[in-house]
Amino acid sequence: MSKVEQLRTEIEQLTPRERAELNALLQNWSEDDWDREMAADAAPGGKLDRLRQRAVVEAQAGKLRDLPKPRSA
Repeated sequence: MSKVEQLRTEIEQLTPRERAELNALLQNWSEDDWDREMAADAAPGGKLDRLRQRAVVEAQAGKLRDLPKPRSA
């Protein structure tokens, strides 16, 4: 059994109050490696910068389009 599966089993046994406490802890967790990587990628000069620049150019040229409407399931 993986650690995640073990945690899931334990969480299912918590009271509603304990789950709320755990949720608050996890929601306020400080940045981790993934958060720092995403912030760096989104910053000027990051991996996503080329996409951002392209979007700006297309917006200025009036070439932006609406997203397609989702299909009904």
